[in-house]
Amino acid sequence: MTRVLVVDDEPQIVRALVINLKARKYEVDAAHDGATALRLAAARHPDVVVLDLGLPDMDGVEVIRGLRGWTRVPILVLSARHSSDEKVEALDAGADDYVTKPFGMDELLARLRAAVRRAEPTGGGEDDDVLVETDEFTVDLAAKKVRKHGRDVRLTPTEWHLLEVLVRNTGRLVSQRQLLQEVWGPSYGTETNYLRVYMAQLRRKLEADPSHPKHFVTEPGMGYRFER
Repeated sequence: MTRVLVVDDEPQIVRALVINLKARKYEVDAAHDGATALRLAAARHPDVVVLDLGLPDMDGVEVIRGLRGWTRVPILVLSARHSSDEKVEALDAGADDYVTKPFGMDELLARLRAAVRRAEPTGGGEDDDVLVETDEFTVDLAAKKVRKHGRDVRLTPTEWHLLEVLVRNTGRLVSQRQLLQEVWGPSYGTETNYLRVYMAQLRRKLEADPSHPKHFVTEPGMGYRFER
């Protein structure tokens, strides 16, 4: 059974989420501040975290960084903050998705399911042992690891899934719609801002010169291509 950690200081939101999640057979833990959230995450090992950024004791971004110090659990941010800079800050810290308040419960649950699905290990296939090497980094598809200049690079589940789709299609243009549907789910197809944000993150982490990418190539208006 999937365990969800809900972190929010608004009791009515926590109550609504707990009721809706339990009705769908999720196990739920709830925290009303960042310190409690970090303790519960360490003790209960949730499969996904739903996190508000405006907490009474610390900023939610600090919670994200605290979690990313030891776990790759999917983190779905739930916040009233609407600015692009704040969204990018949360995503850069390691969040996997961002839902703004007020939100629709159906949309939130769909995003949550997608986050959990992206984090699940895929079944063994013929190409699961592929090791893709570039002059900057190495992608081990079997181990789901990336190393750059001999050091491990920490990627969020969403970043990894995007990288994996591109690497498995090395040299081929992957359309924006295909990437969105493979990484975020079949109901996505027009949210190209997601791709811009996550491609920027991959370039910052893996390219020698992120402003002049050599491996993650944009085909304007069409999609992206991975080149060795």
